[in-house]
Amino acid sequence: MSEPRFLVVRLGSLGDIVHTFPAVAGLRESFPQAEIVWLTHPRWKALIDGSALATEVWEVETRSLASVRETLGRIRNRQCTVAIDYQGLWKSAVLPFLGRVPRRIGFSSHSVREFGVPLLYTDRVRSTQAHITDQNGELSLRAGARNAVAPVSMQVPSKFNDAVCSVLVQNNVNTYIVLSPGGGWSSKCWPSERYGELCQRLQANLGLRCVINYGPGEEELLSAVKGTSGNSDPLAYNGTLGALMALLRNALCVVGGDTGPLHLAVALGTPVVALFGPTDPARNGPYRLGADSQKDIVLRSPQAVTTYKRGDRPDPSLLQLEVATVFDAVCKQIEARQ
Repeated sequence: MSEPRFLVVRLGSLGDIVHTFPAVAGLRESFPQAEIVWLTHPRWKALIDGSALATEVWEVETRSLASVRETLGRIRNRQCTVAIDYQGLWKSAVLPFLGRVPRRIGFSSHSVREFGVPLLYTDRVRSTQAHITDQNGELSLRAGARNAVAPVSMQVPSKFNDAVCSVLVQNNVNTYIVLSPGGGWSSKCWPSERYGELCQRLQANLGLRCVINYGPGEEELLSAVKGTSGNSDPLAYNGTLGALMALLRNALCVVGGDTGPLHLAVALGTPVVALFGPTDPARNGPYRLGADSQKDIVLRSPQAVTTYKRGDRPDPSLLQLEVATVFDAVCKQIEARQ
């Protein structure tokens, strides 16, 4: 019997794709010769290529009718036998439905955010696991995988390592800590001035410079960090996704909130100090398998209340995480690597 021809749908975003990798690795482990075509937004193609899990990565821009039409034609021509929608939105579920994939697997109405989406699936899975990665793994199990999840080995092309190394050398940076203060919505973010204070402590006590990773539209946040960093002279970095992967892989430790760069660092094997507030680390926290499962430190106030409502200022529970506490956690991560 020939192996299935899989269509995997996970369009974005960075952290969500990273949390999908172990589930797709479960498919790859069980069906080593199978075709796995992954549909994603063009922004994330390099990330998925780096996982080496997909036979092909197809880019689709769901806001472009021409792109959607082209993608539907490709799906029909490829004649995939099983589609797995790890995203659970109308824009992701409709692609295999209109692409006429005969078997379409997705989450039941108990898990999806948008009403009615499960109507487009032939197989509806009611998740029982806590972490989103394990929930994704339940979809893989329904598709026939022996194990829900499997290890992932991320690859970073040498050209990105070389480019990042060149920038670091030019700025006299050798060993370093990456701080990722952004996070999409402000209520998930530790206050920017505390990141600046953390830069000062790491420089004064350990002689380590920090690299501040920031994205488009986060220039004001960067200024706030640098404005409270004193003489620690953190290096600001805003590169491509491939360069970010290289930067994170070679860091001593990465500090950040529930954000894509933090989860990417985990996938790359770098220890992290994760600062959680309103989102639940049991569902969205750092995820590793096996012996590395205790590698990361998650800090969250006991008074934190779980909510996924987006606010425009740091959640009160994040204000209870003191700079000294985060500094001590970073020291523990550094000691563990020595």
